[in-house]
Amino acid sequence: MKMKKIMAAVLSGIMCMGLCSCGNAGDSSSGSPTDWEYIQNKGTLVVGITYYEPMNYLDENGELTGFETEFTKAVCEKLGVTPEFQVIEWSKKEVELQSRTIDAIWNGLTVSDERREQMAFSVSYIVNKQVVIAKAENAGKYTDTASMAGTSIAFEGGSAGETAATSDETLKNCKLINCEAQKDALMEVKAGTADLGIIDYVMALASVGEGTDYSDITIIDSVELTPEEYAVGLRLSDTETVNKINGAIDELAKDGSLGALAEKYGLADVYALGE
Repeated sequence: MKMKKIMAAVLSGIMCMGLCSCGNAGDSSSGSPTDWEYIQNKGTLVVGITYYEPMNYLDENGELTGFETEFTKAVCEKLGVTPEFQVIEWSKKEVELQSRTIDAIWNGLTVSDERREQMAFSVSYIVNKQVVIAKAENAGKYTDTASMAGTSIAFEGGSAGETAATSDETLKNCKLINCEAQKDALMEVKAGTADLGIIDYVMALASVGEGTDYSDITIIDSVELTPEEYAVGLRLSDTETVNKINGAIDELAKDGSLGALAEKYGLADVYALGE
């Protein structure tokens, strides 16, 4: 709880700095619309996603739902634009953003120094981490990354899971299986074509263990990988849209509706903007 309070205070300060900052993606005086004007003129915010429970996923009726889905809709309502969700190939998200195929990446996007060179970020709202998963019957074999030498490991290409695997001295020398999506990494472990998987903690909470389709898979709690933050990604120079989204997030955090969404989708423990 203490960590959350510190995190919230830091993020609040960052958000205030963003709201007060000047700058824009373009110069409307030159006849070229800024990014925000472009979004406002078409009346839609095109959001790049993958199917990723509990963030954005299809319910039993085939309808898109999830924490990020409802979060996006709430922010867009405050901004006066309509959200348009577009499934993308995660490894090409930066290209999609820069080409204006999408306007934002809003799908459990991890903030990193490398990504800060390619996109702008909203205030962070989730403190997450990557976790290692395995079949429950085999989990006892693995107590740390050193014990995973010689295994096969599945992860989503271009994700924080790939970074976690390739930055560890032991894991980077394992057989690495690059998947199109995190759900594919889950399936690799279930099918036995991968010994281990690396996925987001928030996805693992919703997807593995008793009562799920992956009841025979478990999180290896003894292995700790690097913690991370989630934020909305936008075009690098688009400070105006970043500021508007941050303002809407601030309102949703203060009135408690964002915290209620986190509670609804089992994310209360990793929600970063609570008191």
